[in-house]
Amino acid sequence: MSAPKIIYLNLDETVKLTYVVIVAHYRNQWLFVRHRERSTWETPAGHIERGENPESAARRELFEETGAIEYELVPVCKYSVDDGQRKRHGQLFYARINKLGSLPESEIDDIKLYNDMPKRLTYPNVQPHLIRKVWHDRPNLD
Repeated sequence: MSAPKIIYLNLDETVKLTYVVIVAHYRNQWLFVRHRERSTWETPAGHIERGENPESAARRELFEETGAIEYELVPVCKYSVDDGQRKRHGQLFYARINKLGSLPESEIDDIKLYNDMPKRLTYPNVQPHLIRKVWHDRPNLD
């Protein structure tokens, strides 16, 4: 199977969003999470639930998967992923976390800080592209 095609869209584009992905920064390092059923690392992310907008979904997922309680959240772009069988859309966010609380009871088993991208990513055909997009385009919040 070929690598999926990823297209970045402006925030004002009208598309049906399914996912949010949050590339998070904490204590001058990048925060990644590990799902309890996997040995690989990923960025906090998840589905947009009924009644949520992308920002509220991103805030919920960031808390559920990291315990973040004080942070700044900035939308970066919308994106589409076409794997040749279907096309899905999501919204990409950058979060600068100032304070973590306890990790809530969830599917996440561990969080870890990295200076660079982990070698073992859960979605290696998509995550590196989204992460690099945020690293390149993230706002300066200072």
